Amino acid sequence: MNFKNNAFELLEDRGFIKDATHLDELKKLLKSGPMTFYLGIDPTADSLHIGHFFAMQMFRILQDCGHKGILLVGGATAMVGDPSFKCDMRKMLSQEEVDKNAKEIDGLVRRFIKIDGDNPAIIVNNADWIKKQDYVSFLRKVGVHFNISKMLACDSYKNRLANGLTFLEMGYMLMQAFDFVHLNDKYNCVFQIGGSDQWANIVAGVDLSRKMANEQGKERQLMMGLCCPLLTNADGIKMGKTEKGTLWVSREKTLVFDFFQHFVNCLDADVERLLRFFTKIEVAEIQRMCKEDIVKAKKLMAFEVTKLVHGEEEAKKTLEIANNLFSTGNSNSENMPTETISGIGKINILDFLSKLSIIKSKSEAKRLVEQNGIMIDNQKMTDINELIDLSKKELVVKKGKKTFVKVLVTEK
Repeated sequence: MNFKNNAFELLEDRGFIKDATHLDELKKLLKSGPMTFYLGIDPTADSLHIGHFFAMQMFRILQDCGHKGILLVGGATAMVGDPSFKCDMRKMLSQEEVDKNAKEIDGLVRRFIKIDGDNPAIIVNNADWIKKQDYVSFLRKVGVHFNISKMLACDSYKNRLANGLTFLEMGYMLMQAFDFVHLNDKYNCVFQIGGSDQWANIVAGVDLSRKMANEQGKERQLMMGLCCPLLTNADGIKMGKTEKGTLWVSREKTLVFDFFQHFVNCLDADVERLLRFFTKIEVAEIQRMCKEDIVKAKKLMAFEVTKLVHGEEEAKKTLEIANNLFSTGNSNSENMPTETISGIGKINILDFLSKLSIIKSKSEAKRLVEQNGIMIDNQKMTDINELIDLSKKELVVKKGKKTFVKVLVTEK
């Protein structure tokens, strides 16, 4: 693969640069030739969410420029759980759960990073080296370099400290820092990337490499870290949370239509940023589109993000479904988001709506009906005392202008 020396400029232009440990040195090294970097993902769930995918966009840009990428699946760190910016301790997973999640994530990441052909990435699991460490030896080798007062001063630990930080969680930073040192020793990895919530852990790895080298009287090349911002909307709220929960990249956990609709329904102020993050369209062209027709730009953005995550065929199919629904209200699509409820006879409309995930509460249902914001089978609902006949077994509910769900009714 031909090396491209503009990786930093591309990342900066697309909005991926937030913090760096050694900014000037990093810029220089990214221009000088291929360097090895890594991104870590803990298998705490059996899929990736849109925040993971955002960081992998950064991975792919570096890889496309000729830098050598390592994707680390945290089979060991997932057994502990990262306390960064959490109010409560993460649920402890069994070894079987972590192994299953790691296998699922390994399959998913291969859709987003190159693992064959020119400049392939490698995928590693930190369980392969951390679990070989003797406990006392690890504490003597790694733990001796960590100052507890300094760790507790990190913003990432403050919420957990107020609510009861455990000794188990304190070990997470040591493990991730040691990952960086191990990857440097084995693969000459000098550069870690991640979201800004990983800043303290990344800095810890950079510091650990320096301290261990000094202790041994050795010279270690400079190791650096770079963080992208968290994926938030214009109001500062983390993206990827929907009325149904987390926005997963697995179509088995989040329907492709729901994924597409999440981006169609985003704030106008987010469109330019999302086009920068998830497409290769020139920035000047993105700015022109957003200025001239924000609705058209938003639809293009939703299509492109869906294509990137789920493939062009699924994106085209979803766009066709959406256009059909929004223009005609036609419900004849097997790909429409579907929910199943139980009931017989007739039910009050507010009770009916409150059973659906697209409605947060009965009070929201009442407000929407009173404001003409609900249609059932293309009929506008205006009476909060309306009775819905569940004997139809299938109904299409439209909330507002853009949210549809097909409701299947069973007796149990």
